[in-house]
Amino acid sequence: MKNYGLNELRKMYLEFFESKAHLKMNSFPLVPKNDKSLLLINAGMTPLKPYFTGQEVPPSKRVTTCQKCIRTGDIDNVGKTQRHGTFFEMLGNFSFGDYFKKEAIAWGWEFVTKVLQIPEERLYVSVYLDDDEAERIWHEDIGLPKEKIVRLGKEDNFWEHGTGPCGPCSEIHYDRGEAYGCDSPDCQVGCDCDRYMEFWNLVFTQFEKTEDGEYLPLDFPNIDTGMGLERLALMMQEVDSIFDVDTIQALLQKVCALAGVTYNDDSVKDISIRVITDHMRSVTFMISDGILPSNEGRGYVLRRLLRRAARHGKLLGIEDKFLAKLCETVIEVSKDAYPELVEKKDYITKIITLEEDRFNETIDQGLGILKSYMEEMDKEGKRELTGDRAFKLYDTYGFPIDLTKEILEEKNLTVDESGFNHEMEKQRTRAREARAESNYMGSAETIYHKIDPSITSAFVGYDHLTYTSPIRVLTTEDAIVNTLEKGSKGTIFVAETPFYGTSGGQAADTGYIVTETGKFKVEDVVHVIGNKIGHMGHVVEGKIDVTQEASLEVDSKQRQSTVKNHSATHLLQKALRNVLGNHVEQAGSQVTDEKLRFDFTHFQGMTEEELKQVEDEVNAKIMEGIAIKTQEMTIDEAKKMGAMALFGEKYGSKVRVVNMGDYSVELCGGTHLSNTSEAGTFKILSETGVAAGVRRIEALTSNHAIAYYKELECLIKELAKVLKAEPAMLVKRAEQLLADNKHAKQENDQLKAKLSKGAADDLFDQVSDIAGIKFLGAKINDVDMNGLRNLGDSLKQKLGEGVILLITANGGKVNLMTMATDAAIKAGAHAGNLIREVAAVVGGGGGGRPNMAQAGGKNPDKINDALEKAKEVLMAQLSK
Repeated sequence: MKNYGLNELRKMYLEFFESKAHLKMNSFPLVPKNDKSLLLINAGMTPLKPYFTGQEVPPSKRVTTCQKCIRTGDIDNVGKTQRHGTFFEMLGNFSFGDYFKKEAIAWGWEFVTKVLQIPEERLYVSVYLDDDEAERIWHEDIGLPKEKIVRLGKEDNFWEHGTGPCGPCSEIHYDRGEAYGCDSPDCQVGCDCDRYMEFWNLVFTQFEKTEDGEYLPLDFPNIDTGMGLERLALMMQEVDSIFDVDTIQALLQKVCALAGVTYNDDSVKDISIRVITDHMRSVTFMISDGILPSNEGRGYVLRRLLRRAARHGKLLGIEDKFLAKLCETVIEVSKDAYPELVEKKDYITKIITLEEDRFNETIDQGLGILKSYMEEMDKEGKRELTGDRAFKLYDTYGFPIDLTKEILEEKNLTVDESGFNHEMEKQRTRAREARAESNYMGSAETIYHKIDPSITSAFVGYDHLTYTSPIRVLTTEDAIVNTLEKGSKGTIFVAETPFYGTSGGQAADTGYIVTETGKFKVEDVVHVIGNKIGHMGHVVEGKIDVTQEASLEVDSKQRQSTVKNHSATHLLQKALRNVLGNHVEQAGSQVTDEKLRFDFTHFQGMTEEELKQVEDEVNAKIMEGIAIKTQEMTIDEAKKMGAMALFGEKYGSKVRVVNMGDYSVELCGGTHLSNTSEAGTFKILSETGVAAGVRRIEALTSNHAIAYYKELECLIKELAKVLKAEPAMLVKRAEQLLADNKHAKQENDQLKAKLSKGAADDLFDQVSDIAGIKFLGAKINDVDMNGLRNLGDSLKQKLGEGVILLITANGGKVNLMTMATDAAIKAGAHAGNLIREVAAVVGGGGGGRPNMAQAGGKNPDKINDALEKAKEVLMAQLSK
């Protein structure tokens, strides 16, 4: 067989099916859309589910893709074996009610034997136990001998996922030779050994599985095939594992070079090499699709993969940061198929570097926590770390369990691994429950799913705020209806609408839909499955019938205010990139008629100067009066113009480009101003952090900004009245008052200190003897904690050896401070333990070292009781 590279094989496959009239679609992002059952795309067919169900009309009845996928179910086995991985690419050809088994099988065989020229004698197929049709096609049409066709059961050759479309499979297998076999005389297709490798699964989706478990024939059966690109490359290059495939091997060798090790020299080091190689492919693609490290969801998966790779780098002896260097190799070998990797290279490397820094910090923190656990174990005479503590180290501090075990073993200690695994399973259960069981589509069925998929809506609101269009569908929350009566809630679908539906962060329009018999208030507008736009609201007059023409009227005042804020977000993003750097990417937005909210990638809080620069730049561009133009073009044309795209967004063949002169060029489907000057003015209200590496700006434009300035003006005037100063002199007046207050406080503190020192001599009348140790317990009036400490130091010098407890009521709260000298400690006194019990009497808590401790409470009435309690506790300590 010819040795084809992985990138060649991808190209050959897609071109072959394009020659069979398939539309080649680019890979969908790794983040699923409208699918709550998944954190990440895990198969080629997953993003195409709406086409299989008929809920959306596909762009072509024949489609072919190479879909990037991630599966983390076997993450703990990655590295330990040569077959497990988290990232892979899946080749697929799909038919949505067009061709079926005969063509799928024939083209599969043609590609394998004619294009790839795999020898027929090394190929076998399996079919579902009851699928006589598939066996007949393989035998009679293709000419495959029956002894090369194996029938397998439901577990192996029937595809289903809960309820919904499903059907039998036929798999193509490759005989790798006796060297990969298990030496069993029964070894054949279906054996668990590595000899007969399944590499292409042809799924014949011909049934609909109901809630009752029935399998009903579909009117229009579908084809869904999947072939792992890495597995195909392994086979064609005749290597032992996916880690020996050309593109993956390039990354693996980079790992070895950085670590100064050789692959296949040390089985333990090989595990780390494979972990790093696999995980860096995953994280590079995840970040390129807009996923950021976090402590939940897909962000947690990313963080776990990154930290696992970093940990194994340390095991290989790599001391410096190295992960960003590896992602450069991933980008280099994958850039032809995924050009977005090159576009986002700086951003990807920045995220990886920051997360590696963060991991190094948590490792140091985790080491400190583990050390304290080990000290406690030593004091208590225990030899095993509890499972919950090991899990806390792992879950909270990112401390790998194998590192915990390794450090413990150095001290001849162990960890309760079963307890750790129990805590891990509890977390997985919580995650599963959070995602919930779902149907085939991974999202709840609504009444909108029952609307005829041929009914679609067109948006005409770029050019119109009023429009006349026929009503196509009326629904309530749970039924498709012919009429909506006065007072009833529902959704109206029309052929063409000027109403903008919530999308891309821009809030929906509101307004009215009027017919000859009724009036409907539009309160929200939503995009629903199948390219339909639903107008949600209620009937305020008369009734609405499905057969009527409708006059649609958008609230123009609200639209105009929303548009001002939306155009301002484009100016804001460009200004942020100019001030902070090109790592800034949009991470979310919300644009309403009242204000704008813009989330962006940045890794520290902005300074006042940076915020001022951004605000000034946006206002300068508003004042410049730049004409705003929109154009439709292909995605490639848009990219040539330098248009910015949203992370993880799947764009169609045609995109809308919003151009604000030479300043800002972005892909955007929202509505915009015709000139930047129409925004009026721009004011930033706040800048905050919302997640690791994500900041948020909230801002106002136009009339809302002016109203904000007027409110500030009123506040300044009110403050000027209170402080008895002209507005222009407010700062100077405030500084003067602060200085006067500081001086008065210093005088007050000095006076209190004198009074306390003067009272110190009187306190010695309260010294008592407890088991041969001097004890001074006293109530002090109106002294803060600093005053107590100062007084305690003074008393200790005069007292000599002994224990001091001072309690004060200050502002309705209780402060306690205790000190013990060396001789008192040797006799058994412990200031921290003493104050913990005494503070409980006054409704508080605290603790500290043996020689000094402090606490707080909230019940001043119990101070005398606390002093008596102190004598009891000290007596108990000294008696031991």
